[in-house]
Amino acid sequence: MDGHNAREGLKYRHITEAVIGCAFEVINELGAGFLESVYEKALLVALHQKGLSAAAQCPIRVLFRGESVGDFYADLLVEGKVLVELKAVKALIPEHQAQVINYLNATGIEVGLLINFGSPSLDFKRLTRKRRPDTDGQDF
Repeated sequence: MDGHNAREGLKYRHITEAVIGCAFEVINELGAGFLESVYEKALLVALHQKGLSAAAQCPIRVLFRGESVGDFYADLLVEGKVLVELKAVKALIPEHQAQVINYLNATGIEVGLLINFGSPSLDFKRLTRKRRPDTDGQDF
């Protein structure tokens, strides 16, 4: 399968492409150097203006064997299907990707985006959940 066909088969491709497009709009208009929270709010505005449903700082409870063992906040949840984690750091490191994978595993959400506004050019990664049969699910 060539790259074009592989891209067509990506789950929620239309959502992830829209989010990435909006992220480029944000960095092109604001430039680099702001705090992550500024980019989060700007991206939320851009997504809403594109007609996408998006919520910021979504509380997500992590369950283990039916018991709540912790909470985290997803930077953005788009259309209830794509989790977006934002950074404003010089460079992404493996721990940032691991953070998104953990969030996906904890929630059962299948697709995530890791977007960094702090590097010289916008950096992003599309990540998918590792399938684990023992995942208890989420409550958010």
